[in-house]
Amino acid sequence: MEKNQNYDVVIIGGSYAGLSAALALGRAIRNVLVIDNGNPCNRQTPHSHNFLTQDGKTPANITALGKAEVMRYPTIEFLTDLVTAVKGENNNFDVITNSGKAIKARKLLFSTGVKDLMPDIPGFADCWGISVIHCPYCHGYEFKDQATGILANGDTAYEMALMINNWTKKLTVFTNGKAELTEAQQQQLTSLKIDVIEKNLEEIEHQAGSMNRIMFTDGSNQILNALYARPPFEQHCLVPKEIGCEINKMGYIQIDDLQKTTIAGVFAAGDNTSKFRAVSAAVAAGGKAGAVINHELVAGL
Repeated sequence: MEKNQNYDVVIIGGSYAGLSAALALGRAIRNVLVIDNGNPCNRQTPHSHNFLTQDGKTPANITALGKAEVMRYPTIEFLTDLVTAVKGENNNFDVITNSGKAIKARKLLFSTGVKDLMPDIPGFADCWGISVIHCPYCHGYEFKDQATGILANGDTAYEMALMINNWTKKLTVFTNGKAELTEAQQQQLTSLKIDVIEKNLEEIEHQAGSMNRIMFTDGSNQILNALYARPPFEQHCLVPKEIGCEINKMGYIQIDDLQKTTIAGVFAAGDNTSKFRAVSAAVAAGGKAGAVINHELVAGL
């Protein structure tokens, strides 16, 4: 439990971006409280990649290592809780939690991530982050040269197919209904020997998240090792929007180059601000946010 109720900074969300910001602020000798509910979006993902020195480690291991490093700094505290509301203004915020705590903060950082909205396809959610994947840079190497699908349509399907064709030639686009590709796009995919299947998906057959095949509503099926998909998402935490932070047309918290939101004293970093969902990107954004927040505190802004 936190030692006091007044902090220089409250960080809401204790994954990669939040921990990175906490590290910067701890080294700046700032009193910081990190609030996290312990429910990261990548909890099913078996391995994290493309983060130098940690390639292939589990997301949980990277988080645990980061937290252990941050906890070496005595001005940093952690609270397992859920933030439900924020009141006040720059340099005088009140943070309200689900357990009823009211915490004072001069500055706020939201590093709360996003929540993926899974389609109503049995097996999809069970395979998410394991064999239903979103990013070839994060997962493509592990499925190189294997039977791979893309669940998308239109321009998104076309662009993903051109990219993922670099990792595997055993590639099929599943539009889950009538294809919305232009004639030129279809011809290009055909020239690359990428099939386009318009059948409706019924189920993903899998074992503990590792898919075996996809089943169609017409009773047919296709053997598959991996399926790329980009489901819609929503902000994991609605508090930034509730206090007036602008949400852009893509659904992300609007920030400037210094991780500042449109509300004075409120910052955001990580997946809730960017479509580039990678551990390295979140760590970089959090570190920058921590430095900028400290600068504002020094300057009395």
